[in-house]
Amino acid sequence: MKMKCPYCGDLSNEVIETRDSEDLIAIRRRRECVKCKKRFTTYERAENIELIVVKKDGRREKFDREKLRHGIIKACEKRPISVDLINQIVDEVEMELRNKDNVEISSKVVGRLILNRLKKIDKVAYLRFASVYLDFTDISDFEKAIEKIS
Repeated sequence: MKMKCPYCGDLSNEVIETRDSEDLIAIRRRRECVKCKKRFTTYERAENIELIVVKKDGRREKFDREKLRHGIIKACEKRPISVDLINQIVDEVEMELRNKDNVEISSKVVGRLILNRLKKIDKVAYLRFASVYLDFTDISDFEKAIEKIS
C-alpha cells in the first residue's frame, strides 16, 4: 500500500519497520519517503463500527480519534508528556468506548475517561483539559479543581 508523504506529498516511500502496537489493535509502520528522505509513521487498524458522540446540546457527531488526540496534545503542551503516552491514552479511551454496549456515547463519558488518565499523569495537563471540558467560567472553578487534585 502506498502512502502519501506528509512532508512533500510524494507517493514513493518504503516501509522500514513494521510492528504490532502493544494492545495488538494496530500495526505500526515506519516509512521513509524516497523523494525527500524524511521518515513518518502510519498505523493500520481494523475498521470498527462507528461510534457516535452525543454532545451536551444533543448534537451527534462521529467519534474522531484525531480530534480526541488533538485535545489531549493541547492540554499537554509544554509538559513532559511524550507523544507515545498521548497515543496510548487515545488508544485506551477508544478501546474502553468500543467495549461499551452502546455505540452512542455521551461526551461527558469521553471527557471523564480522559480526565481520569491525565489526573494520574500530569496535574497541569489535567487542569487545562478540565478547564475546557468542564467549561470553567471563573477562577473559583480552577480553585475547586485544584482542591480535588491536591
